[in-house]
Amino acid sequence: MALLGMQRQQLNLRTAGAKAAPALPARVSRRSAVRCNAAANAPATDELGFKKMREGIKEASEESILTPRFYTTDFDEMEELFSLEKNPNLPLEELEAMLTEFKQDYNQKHFVRNESFKKAADNVQGPARKIFIEFLERSCTAEFSGFLLYKELGRRLKKTNPAVAEIFTLMSRDEARHAGFLNKAMSDFNLALDLGFLTRNRKYTFFKPKFIFYATFLSEKIGYWRYITIYRHLQRNPENQMYPLFEYFENWCQDENRHGDFFSAVLKAQPKFLNDWKAKLWSRFFCLSVYITMYLNDHQRTAFYESLGMNTRHFNQHVIIETNKSVARLFPQVPDCEHPEFFERMNKLVDLNQKVADIGKMDVPSPIKAVLRAPLIERMLKEITQIYFSAPMRSGTVDLNPALQSVY
Repeated sequence: MALLGMQRQQLNLRTAGAKAAPALPARVSRRSAVRCNAAANAPATDELGFKKMREGIKEASEESILTPRFYTTDFDEMEELFSLEKNPNLPLEELEAMLTEFKQDYNQKHFVRNESFKKAADNVQGPARKIFIEFLERSCTAEFSGFLLYKELGRRLKKTNPAVAEIFTLMSRDEARHAGFLNKAMSDFNLALDLGFLTRNRKYTFFKPKFIFYATFLSEKIGYWRYITIYRHLQRNPENQMYPLFEYFENWCQDENRHGDFFSAVLKAQPKFLNDWKAKLWSRFFCLSVYITMYLNDHQRTAFYESLGMNTRHFNQHVIIETNKSVARLFPQVPDCEHPEFFERMNKLVDLNQKVADIGKMDVPSPIKAVLRAPLIERMLKEITQIYFSAPMRSGTVDLNPALQSVY
């Protein structure tokens, strides 16, 4: 058994080397040469329909509005936010306590594989194998995205705030470990991602620092509830434990929770991000962005959750409600997820999104697809707008608003 740490070989940070094209006879025309080169460079496809960059390496899925993203930010502004000179109210004692906890590295010896992984993967065949690989790829990409962002923040903040810089570095250690574990799991299915290639070639989405804080706090908290919910379900229903990865989720999700708690402390140290009318609007916006993205994504892949013996809709609704309760302890406003109309509208979005996806599979020209999609997308935007402007829940942290003490 080998421990999965932050080693480049375990993260498969390999460059994509292109083979030189063979020399062509002088009489071959340039047009023929272009056709030959195009055919030679076309990605191979395996028996499940996945495109491969090379043997054993999967070509990353196409990016869309629902796929995991890589993020970058204004690092100069980050340095100002964490500067002890410009922000003397930073909770140093709390941050030092968190740093001490991160240094404990509770999961250092948790991500240890055994021979059961490959055997279990070999037993997953047919449609279940394909959807399982898709789940592993999306999860790996999301974890690796966190690794890249946290690693860069740890590097940039070393001089400005060494304690915070070290926390980011240690969080990047956790995310790298998760990504490596997931990528190694993909290799059990005879595919893996070239994470080095993704680092250099994937598009990066720019978010201002406060939006990074909102988004990462939410993603870490919803990640906790996703992992712990799957783990508890499979502990109650061991006959659905199709692959040993899920047995690691109980300790794994505690990494997500610790990361979320760190961002909670960061946001509390910047009251301007939580206590004005703009913060209320942005809080609701990011909550809905994360909830809707997960809800639509998972309902497109309901076969995966059904293979685990789960009801996709019940699973998603439970995760959203519990996540909303967690973030309501910090965000000044959150959607009222337990109002009957909330999930009624979310379910309408699922139906509309499925119709949009079905149009994408039609064998008609792209302009016709765009025309057919337009009224459906308009209806989706209308539903999202109505959810957003529905009456929100009263929420927030008592640290910034003591009047909320009675609420909690």
